[in-house]
Amino acid sequence: MKTTPFITFEGPEGAGKTTVLKEIAQKLQQLNIDVLTTREPGGSVIAEKIRNVILDKAHTEMDPRTEALLYAAARSQHFAEKVEPALTAGKMVLCDRFIDSSLTYQGVGRNLGIDAVKAINEFGIGDRMPNVTVLFDLEPAVGLARIEANTGREVNRLDKESLAFHESVRQAYLQLAARYPERICIIDASQPLEKVVEAAWECIEPIVKG
Repeated sequence: MKTTPFITFEGPEGAGKTTVLKEIAQKLQQLNIDVLTTREPGGSVIAEKIRNVILDKAHTEMDPRTEALLYAAARSQHFAEKVEPALTAGKMVLCDRFIDSSLTYQGVGRNLGIDAVKAINEFGIGDRMPNVTVLFDLEPAVGLARIEANTGREVNRLDKESLAFHESVRQAYLQLAARYPERICIIDASQPLEKVVEAAWECIEPIVKG
């Protein structure tokens, strides 16, 4: 079965990954590369409905295990319906968040354990991991301040968590980068946008040209 590169963009809230993903997609299109951009949770009709349940600010009573299972369910549907068919058709896929978000936010942030969360996600997507993951590293206080200043951005339930929660998520991302150095490429997201885009491009250029 023919597959093409699957690239994910990860990082704490307000790190700018969505903006950079759009810039990278534009660069790829200029190189005449067929690319699909998508996001998690969501990316397909069913997964978007699950997203609305997960991120609803009114759902403060949601149990951490329920949250982790809902993310895994949305991911399974999105992967089967959108990501896998695109890769098989020869499209490069850029995804705003993927399994690493669950490993950090639920595995560490919610204290469920990285390996436990990894197991329920593997049930949904098998062993299909990204070829490259661009990790936008940023101090949580800076990211949350960006969100506060951006009136056009969706503010969801996770944005409202404590600074300590977001600090734990950031550290979890760095732990994952140490665990999977061949896949995860860390960039400093505190730099000006053009520098961040340039650094992200350097992370994925080898696989684009490969």
